[in-house]
Amino acid sequence: MAENNASNQAPAKKGKLKMIILLAVVVILAIVLSVVGTLWFLGGSLPGMDSGDAAAETPAEEQFVPSTYIELEKALVTTIQAEGRQRYAQVYLSLEAVDAQALAAAQLHLPLIRSQLVMVLGNSNFNELQTPEGRRGLADKMLTTVNQVLEQEGEPAIKQVLFRNFVVQ
Repeated sequence: MAENNASNQAPAKKGKLKMIILLAVVVILAIVLSVVGTLWFLGGSLPGMDSGDAAAETPAEEQFVPSTYIELEKALVTTIQAEGRQRYAQVYLSLEAVDAQALAAAQLHLPLIRSQLVMVLGNSNFNELQTPEGRRGLADKMLTTVNQVLEQEGEPAIKQVLFRNFVVQ
C-alpha cells in the first residue's frame, strides 16, 4: 500500500514542475517579444540585424553647432531727426555666428562695421524705432550691412545682430 501512495505522488510533482517550466518559458518569450516589438516600433535596430536599409531611408540629421558671440564694448550713439527735433539713439550690440572665423573677421574689421552701423542707425525713422517691428527691421538692416562689409573683405557672414540695450529719446 505504501508503494501505491508513492507512485501516485510522483506524477503529480512532475506535472507541477512541467507547469512551472512552461510558465517560465512563456514569461521569458513575452518579455523578449515585448522588447523586440518596442525596438521595431521606435525604429531601433536589433543586434545582428542589417540596418543598411534603415540608414538609407532616414535622411542624415543636421549636426547641432552652437553659436558664438562677440559684444561690441562701446554703444553706438547717434542723433536722429524727428519732426524737426534732434533725438538720440543708443544701441549696445552683440554679433552671433556659427563660424568662429566670421566673428574673428568682424572683430578685425570692427571700425568699418561700427561706422556703417552708425550710418544705418542715424538714417532710421524715430517713430519706427519705438515699435518692436521697427527695431526688428533695424536689426535686419544692420545684419545686411555687417554681412556686406564682411563679404567685401572676403570673410564669412554672421548669423544675427542682437540688441543688448536699446534707448531712443
